[in-house]
Amino acid sequence: MPSPDEQILRTWEANVRPWTQAVRAGAIASRVAVTNEAVLGAVRALQPRRVLDLGCGEGWMCHTLSTEGVHCVGVDAIAGLIEAARSGHPASGTPATYAAVPYAAVAAGALAERHAGAFDVIVCNVALFGAESVEALVAALPALLTRDGHFVVQTLHPVAANAGAPYADGWRDGSWAGFSSDFRDPAPWYFRTIGSWVALLHRCGFQLRALQEPVHPLTEAPASLLLVAAPRP
Repeated sequence: MPSPDEQILRTWEANVRPWTQAVRAGAIASRVAVTNEAVLGAVRALQPRRVLDLGCGEGWMCHTLSTEGVHCVGVDAIAGLIEAARSGHPASGTPATYAAVPYAAVAAGALAERHAGAFDVIVCNVALFGAESVEALVAALPALLTRDGHFVVQTLHPVAANAGAPYADGWRDGSWAGFSSDFRDPAPWYFRTIGSWVALLHRCGFQLRALQEPVHPLTEAPASLLLVAAPRP
């Protein structure tokens, strides 16, 4: 039986094509209505020159920021998504670097030699689904930030995503509900309360600078949780 982290990787490997098509066609309503602009707004407010998009997927954020003059590095564990990011990079944008690197390798220092202290912002946009693997990853990130750098996380809102289950950390079954029938084999994901997200950042060497709860304009429910943190002095 594969571990939850292995299941997550297998799911994304199997869904590269439908995911890329859905994002580029604007077929994910919550992203179009709320979450894309929410995370872009949080990043833009920090006025970065260099951004690491960790879990960059098919590259939409790097593509957008590069047209605004930001130098981006996009990293994802899934080689097919990195190929999509490279091929879709806008010709008029600032050149970007894309690399397929597993989170475990990042946690072990795979980016540190070339990019130590290099980034003004590291952003993980709905890209942190594991348990211990996520904590190991986040603990490696302060070394990649500039002295005044920030870490931006957007994730599923714990209240909206709880679906009536006990409000406690733990693995949850995945679902592609609301997506097309092209998606298959949903993976489990690790649920964290708001307090647990804040505590994780603290354990990994960060201090919370801002917490936002973007609200969907139609449902008036929180669409995501946005955390902005900086390395502790």
